[in-house]
Amino acid sequence: QVQLVESGGGLVQPGGSLRLSCSASGFSMSYYAVGWFRQAPGKEREAVSSISSSDGTIYYADSVKARFTVSRDYDKNTAYLQMNSLKPEDTAVYYCAAAPQFNTRGFGRDWYFNVQSYDYWGRGTQVTVSS
Repeated sequence: QVQLVESGGGLVQPGGSLRLSCSASGFSMSYYAVGWFRQAPGKEREAVSSISSSDGTIYYADSVKARFTVSRDYDKNTAYLQMNSLKPEDTAVYYCAAAPQFNTRGFGRDWYFNVQSYDYWGRGTQVTVSS
């Protein structure tokens, strides 16, 4: 059974850090790009960051650049989102997603940040930034 499971969310004070994990089962993420998205109450789901399947291409939303770091561990079939200097506006449900990507040529930021590119989604993990 194909599954993505996010973990690591929680309540943190402004300026704090969290590390989200996205563990895959039932398939190998080696041939998949991984995207991180978030959705705050009353807002549309937005892309936060992405990492390609194999060539290390990474994108960040402007709102998180220099604060968030995306990575992946092929052996553990897991992707991560390290979030530092968290702000109240980072409060949202965070989702990871996997998009098939057997080669990395010709894929630009728009593709990585498009929810329609992704076949598999996790159920999300809540991140709340509040004092």
